[in-house]
Amino acid sequence: MSEVQPHSNIPAPPRRGAWPSVAVVVATRDRPALLERAVRSIVGQDYPGDIDCVVVYDQVIPREPVQVPGSAGRQLRIMSNARTPGLAGARNSGMSSGDTALIAFCDDDDVWDSGKLHRQVQLLEETGAEFVSCGVRVSHGDRVIVRMPPPSANLQQLARARLTGLHPSTFVFRRSALEGLGLVDEQIPGSYGEDYDWLLRAAGRMPILSVQQALVDVYWHEQSFFAERWETIPAALFYLLDKHPQLKASSSGLARIQGQIAFAQAAVKHRGEACRTSWRALRNNPLERRAYLALAVASGTVPAASIVRLANRRGRGI
Repeated sequence: MSEVQPHSNIPAPPRRGAWPSVAVVVATRDRPALLERAVRSIVGQDYPGDIDCVVVYDQVIPREPVQVPGSAGRQLRIMSNARTPGLAGARNSGMSSGDTALIAFCDDDDVWDSGKLHRQVQLLEETGAEFVSCGVRVSHGDRVIVRMPPPSANLQQLARARLTGLHPSTFVFRRSALEGLGLVDEQIPGSYGEDYDWLLRAAGRMPILSVQQALVDVYWHEQSFFAERWETIPAALFYLLDKHPQLKASSSGLARIQGQIAFAQAAVKHRGEACRTSWRALRNNPLERRAYLALAVASGTVPAASIVRLANRRGRGI
C-alpha cells in the first residue's frame, strides 16, 4: 500500500480537540488477519482529531478479538451486533454506540492510506457538506485499477450509475445527518446493496463530495461475502426499485439494475426469467452490457463465474 502524505494546505491545529472526532465502524465476521490489517490502517491515521475505531462482530463471538495497540486519541472498541444479523445491522450497532461528530465506514478487508481522514474532513469542514467520499484502488489478483468518483454526485447521477468509486470504505459523514437520513436499512434482503441505498438517501439531501485522490485499497478476493450470492441479489434489487422511484425514472439506471437481476437469475439457471428480464433491460437501454452477458450465461455459452472474474480483474462488478 502506498502512503499518501498530508496536504500542505491542511492546517495543523494546536490541540487535538480542534478537529471533530470520528467513529470508524468496521463490521466483521471470521476474517481476523484481514481485520487486523484494516484496523491498523485506521488507528495509524495522521488525522489530528480523535478516532474511535468500533469493531462490530456479526453472528460470531470472537475467540481472540483483534489486538492492535492504541495511542493518544485512538480508541479501539469491540462489540457484537445487537441488531438484525447482517452487514446493515452490524453497521447500525456501531453507529448507535457512540457520540462522535463524524462517522466513517471501513470494510474489514480494505486498507486506508494514512492521510485519508485528514483530507476528507478538511473537505467536509471547508464546504459544509454532510457526506464525503474519495477514490479507491481496486485490487484483484495482480491487477490494481483506480476508480475515481466525480467531485460532486447528486441523486440523478447515482440513479443513472452506481459510480464504483463511491465505496463504503470511503464514506465519512456527519452524525447530525442521521436525524434526517436514518440508519442503514436492515430490511434489504441479505444487506445486498445497502451501501447504494445509503448513497441514494444521502444524495437526496445534499450532493456527495469526493476528494479527488485514491485513498483506499479495496481488495476483491474469494472471501468477499457478496461475490456470488446470486439468490439474494434479485430480491434485494427489486426491493431497491420499489423503494427509490428515481431508479425507475432513469431508463439507463433501470436497465442497469434489470441487467444485474437478469445476470443473477441466469447464474442460478433460471433461464426463462433471465431472458425475459434481459429483454426488458434492452428495451430500456439497448447498450446495457449486463443484459447481453445474462443472455450469454442463460444460453450456456459461458459460466457466470468466468464473467465475474474477468469483470473483477478490470475493477468492475456485474
